[in-house]
Amino acid sequence: MTAVRSGAARLARAPAASKALRALAALAAVILLWAAAAALVAKPFLPAPGLVFGRLASRVGDGSLAFHTLASARRILLALALASPPAAALGLAAGRSPRLDAFVSPFVYLLHPLPKVAFLPVIMLFFGLGDGAKVFLIGLIIFGQILVAARDAARAVPPALLDSVRSLGAGRLDLVRHVVFPAALPSLLTALRVGLGTAIAVLFLAETFATESGLGWYIIDAWSRVDYVDMYAAIAALSAFGFLCFALVDLAEATLCRWRRTD
Repeated sequence: MTAVRSGAARLARAPAASKALRALAALAAVILLWAAAAALVAKPFLPAPGLVFGRLASRVGDGSLAFHTLASARRILLALALASPPAAALGLAAGRSPRLDAFVSPFVYLLHPLPKVAFLPVIMLFFGLGDGAKVFLIGLIIFGQILVAARDAARAVPPALLDSVRSLGAGRLDLVRHVVFPAALPSLLTALRVGLGTAIAVLFLAETFATESGLGWYIIDAWSRVDYVDMYAAIAALSAFGFLCFALVDLAEATLCRWRRTD
């Protein structure tokens, strides 16, 4: 039995090691292409990777990048905590209730395709220029992504599966808890990945006005100072922050969706 468990553990670790190697290979390829482009262009606005990573280490050491990264992370996490639960609940309910879906769908079709940045002037009128407007804008993006994914995933649950569980005496809440939500969870996590990617891009824009904290502000500030090494160091920090967000979603999927086969 011990040998079987040991073998299973090795098999479970193998995909993670393979993903790590692929990520390192991709990073090495990007750095090599970057170094080649910097040598070819030979201009101050495209510094070599060595200079950028040296400055990145320096800024991490003095705590300045940590301060701005934590400011960006706070806005993202707050928007995620406020937007995700109601979006998932409303999407799952709309996916299983035709009456509710008939009410929700027009709003989805009307508002979801619009770029959320278009609402920024209106959002600032309601929430001012502080963090409230930034968090609301990011939350609006995440809310739409998760709502649509939850609704479509709940619709896609096979009726035969619901009938089988219902025949065992399950009520409506039991169906949602034990069938609909687990079936929709992978789609919800995929939507979360997409939403986080878009949210980080919009966060950069949102942090360029009425604030002096966040990686978006730091990048624009370095650009205005013509400190291109500092600018690229902040871009690298923003990329690392995005990678960490995706890695955490992958970890959540591996933990919550163990029944799925992953290669």
